[in-house]
Amino acid sequence: MTSAARPAPVPGPDQALRPAPPAVGARLARVLAAARRHRADLLVGLAYAGFAGWLTHRLWPAPGTRMLALNPADQTLYEWFLALDARALRGDVSLVTDRLNAPDGVNLLANTSVMALGVLFAPVTLVFGAPVTFALLVAGNLAGTAVAWYLLFSRVLGARRLAAALGAVLCGFGPGMVSQSNGHLHMTAQWLVPMIVWLVVRLLRAADPAGRPDGPDRRRMASSAVGLAAVVSVQVFVGEEVLFLTALTLAVMAVGYGLADRELARRALPGFAGGLLCAAGLALLVLAYPLWVQFAGPQGVADGMFPAAYFSADLTGWVRLSALTVFGSPESVRLTTGPAEFTTFLGWPLLLVAAGCAVWSGRRALVRAIVAAALVMAALALGPEVVAGGERTGVPGPYALLDGLPVVDGALPTRFALAVLPLVGAVLTLAVHRALREPGPARRLVPLAVGAALLSVFPTPLPTVDRPPLPEFVTGGHWRQCVRPGGVLVPVPTATPRDPGPMRWATAAGVEFGMPEGFFIGPYGRGGSATMGTWQRPTSALLADVARRGVPPAVGDGQRRQAARDVAAWRASCVALTDDAPHATALRRTLEALFGPGTRVADAWTWRFSPA
Repeated sequence: MTSAARPAPVPGPDQALRPAPPAVGARLARVLAAARRHRADLLVGLAYAGFAGWLTHRLWPAPGTRMLALNPADQTLYEWFLALDARALRGDVSLVTDRLNAPDGVNLLANTSVMALGVLFAPVTLVFGAPVTFALLVAGNLAGTAVAWYLLFSRVLGARRLAAALGAVLCGFGPGMVSQSNGHLHMTAQWLVPMIVWLVVRLLRAADPAGRPDGPDRRRMASSAVGLAAVVSVQVFVGEEVLFLTALTLAVMAVGYGLADRELARRALPGFAGGLLCAAGLALLVLAYPLWVQFAGPQGVADGMFPAAYFSADLTGWVRLSALTVFGSPESVRLTTGPAEFTTFLGWPLLLVAAGCAVWSGRRALVRAIVAAALVMAALALGPEVVAGGERTGVPGPYALLDGLPVVDGALPTRFALAVLPLVGAVLTLAVHRALREPGPARRLVPLAVGAALLSVFPTPLPTVDRPPLPEFVTGGHWRQCVRPGGVLVPVPTATPRDPGPMRWATAAGVEFGMPEGFFIGPYGRGGSATMGTWQRPTSALLADVARRGVPPAVGDGQRRQAARDVAAWRASCVALTDDAPHATALRRTLEALFGPGTRVADAWTWRFSPA
């Protein structure tokens, strides 16, 4: 037998205990070295996470018993969306659902249903419940947005970690972000925005042929376009309003940058524009059907329902401090439409420091483009007519040029100010980075000034209140004696935009049953225009009046026939009145007059029907 034919030796027990080959040790050494290099980044991320946890700590340790004090209605709506989105893991995936506003249903894309977030966190929702997922997202959106901007500033801009960390604090925890955390998950989920910016910058750099003998880097351009299309497609299912504001801001910046560096624009514009068109085309392939459903599909709406003149930023709000900051005043509330819309309120200290940093760094084309974009977005936030100190001035605002345009009217003017936060954060980052590189007093003065300015808008924890307890009829699963999964249950009184509380029943039950009416955006205005909720049927309006006044009405044959028609129109299997309903005794008498004696189930009275 030749040596080539000899069998390989079998390793003995002592060989199995020998040290790992050098290659494995080298890989482990590289991993440990990378961990040491990124230790500072990890610490920054942990600091952001800790700060977000502190801001939301009043929701913990039991989110099921606490809720946001300043916007409980929107929290109820988003928890219902999260519970519905979690059903995707069970194969229940649809862009239009019949589990609300039965039987017509609700168009999820016409509403801010945060479908991508709901599916991503579906395991958490199914195991721990929608209130836990909501609390995680409130904190996670703040910390995730700050981390994403920190990575962009440090990696793409090449800023030093301290500079990037200071700038990203404003991006993730600025007054507008903290304010929107009161119930607006679709507005605070901005952690994909820095990735969009990075892909656009990557595409621009690849399209610039300078220094390349073979011209633009077409492979990098293609990968950037594909990546941009993918991220934009996901962002549509997170929050379209944020995507719109990002696209508009980048468009203004592109024009400003092109005017500041015309040579770069001449070299890179053809390839850059081609890459953007390619990304738009790829995204449209994915989004064509969802967008059709949103605007022209069942229960779709093509217009915005919020008046631009009302949801406009007050000019003086820019120099005031939010009531949700340590140094803010409660009087600032009168300068905004509500506690979730403190989107300006940067205050004099931060504005002056930001302006000084911009002037100090203003010779760079990038800084000039950032300042131009910030001024444009700040001006658009003022709405169609400038308001100062709560008084209308009669001076038209730049937004008047956009007012009434399709798609644009779905974005509230005051939220254009949210785009100013990362722009100001970028200016602060660039200024601190430059100061840290230069000798002299600026090395200390600039970081100290920026730090002090950021402290002036230091936020306070989000206020919370006790969550109203759910009836045992729901928590104990007794609703199944009244309606089968997939059927329609009518709570008394029904859920409305003003009081969506009964929607919490469906949320706790995993949206196993549907409800009539409710809190949503639908096409129930004149000519199919957008409205909040739908009109009440005569029976639900009658019961709502009893719940409000506590006076049972005189019920005759006409009311009974109408109640039968309404139950049939809802395709309801069950009407349920729980003991905690307002004026429950008066409501029970009214329901017995309409439907006859009820059946007691746990802490509820029920009336069962056979839907057609």
